[in-house]
Amino acid sequence: MARRAAASATKTAPAPARAAPTPDLPAPEVVRVRTGRVSCDGVGGALGHPRVWLEMGEATFVECPYCDRRFVLAAGSEGPENELLAPGVYEGPRGH
Repeated sequence: MARRAAASATKTAPAPARAAPTPDLPAPEVVRVRTGRVSCDGVGGALGHPRVWLEMGEATFVECPYCDRRFVLAAGSEGPENELLAPGVYEGPRGH
């Protein structure tokens, strides 16, 4: 009886299935902004998503985790933030 228990204990579990690689698709929409801080709410009114505030940090773009919209810092906007540009406000064509 002890031999059977020891034999079954040495069996290894099957390896988990490998994740399928995700395709490297382009962003559904690219929005050029003048500040490293932006907000996104899906711009769909009731069909949008909760408003999230995104910061680029040292990068030149940031993507919304809900709708995958990509906000790209416009050329020449790499300097310090300017309060006249309303930092933190979505600047897209259908912005707020």
